[in-house]
Amino acid sequence: MKTGIFGGSFNPVHNGHIHLAESVRDSLGLDRVIFVPSKISPHKSSAEYVPEIHRIKMLELAVAEEKNFEVSRYELNCERISYSIYTAEHFREKFPEDELYMLIGSDMLLSFDTWHRFRDIMKLVTLAVVSREKGDCQLISEKADELSQFGRIIICPVSPFPASSTEIRKKIRENENYTCYLNKNVVQYITSNNLYK
Repeated sequence: MKTGIFGGSFNPVHNGHIHLAESVRDSLGLDRVIFVPSKISPHKSSAEYVPEIHRIKMLELAVAEEKNFEVSRYELNCERISYSIYTAEHFREKFPEDELYMLIGSDMLLSFDTWHRFRDIMKLVTLAVVSREKGDCQLISEKADELSQFGRIIICPVSPFPASSTEIRKKIRENENYTCYLNKNVVQYITSNNLYK
């Protein structure tokens, strides 16, 4: 089995996240992609997080009709910073025979060697890197070459999808239209629960 691990705050999950996961799944022939919402992100402030119950529910709604997508509560169930090494170790133990891929954006790759125990992560998973910006291919390639001594990195060609959770939250607060960025069931959930106001 080929298993993809896709971590993030997903606050909220948007169509860009789904597009990225679909593209990597199809490009690498993954059998499943597991979305892992973070409890306490080491890279972002959690000040704007809506309660976990909402983030997990929105994710479940967003992937409900997607083939081979599932949601894990692993990081949410841990009372600690959501370092990727712990998640990689968890899924390596859970799926000892699987080929594991960790989906990350190009911006994350460029700072990957600052991550907690990054060398150990690369022993456990293959990094599946997707471009987040037009014109960053050379930077990604150079960084991948630099890090390849520690493990395997695959750069996946994914057409950029302009969506940002930060911008979506801003649009919701300012009563601007944001519905084109989200799954219709997620839009309905946000409205029903008066989130991000």
